[in-house]
Amino acid sequence: MNLLFIGDVVGSSGTDFLEEQLYGIKRKYNIDVTVVNGENSAQGNGITPESFDRLMRMGADVVTTGNHCFRRREVMELYDSSEFLLRPANFPEGVAGRGVAVIDLCPIKIAVVNLMGTMYMEALDNPFTEIDKILAGIDTPNIFVDFHAEATSEKKAMGHYLKGRVTAVMGTHTHVQTADEVILGGHTAYITDVGMTGPELSVLGVDSDIVIDKFRYHRPVKFTESDSACFLNGVVVSFDEKSGKSTNITRIISRK
Repeated sequence: MNLLFIGDVVGSSGTDFLEEQLYGIKRKYNIDVTVVNGENSAQGNGITPESFDRLMRMGADVVTTGNHCFRRREVMELYDSSEFLLRPANFPEGVAGRGVAVIDLCPIKIAVVNLMGTMYMEALDNPFTEIDKILAGIDTPNIFVDFHAEATSEKKAMGHYLKGRVTAVMGTHTHVQTADEVILGGHTAYITDVGMTGPELSVLGVDSDIVIDKFRYHRPVKFTESDSACFLNGVVVSFDEKSGKSTNITRIISRK
């Protein structure tokens, strides 16, 4: 089977571009399951019910998020009502939503886990401890982890920690696709960061002049989406659905 994972979608332009490209990519790579990180899919940051619904209608099976999961108040109820919108599983107990989704393809089941790192990020529960608890309750070998983290060392450590225990560990958050895709231990597909889907000539999707002013003058600025042409970053993970073992991971960069 083949799972497509799309890196952080940025704003309305990134969502528009994903909609243009997704059908062709799914057809080209014979995709069975699609997961999209949509935590920045709404215009002006965060995710809204409208942007989530659009991602699902265009072909996502599960939408993951990260540190901006609760940026928009209007999405809070959706985290409890939709089983396919995830927030990081290592938020404290009692927080709205869930961190694991199971896609039932009858008889095949595919689990998607959303985790967030803690180095240079919010002080959530330990993701290494949390994933052990999660894995104990999952009854399928096909397990895909979106690890939303800042530090490459933490992402690498998680990949090696889960080697042989999950199908894939795919990093998100830093919006820059890394060229270190690998199959760890002959079982677990890994990449430090899948990248982003949005304006390419930008600083992580934001107008570059605004970010330069922020770094030069250390003054508050309002981030706005770049108006440059978009590109799409993602990975395709091929895996054996009976064993949960990955056989290949392919990076995707798509432009018009």
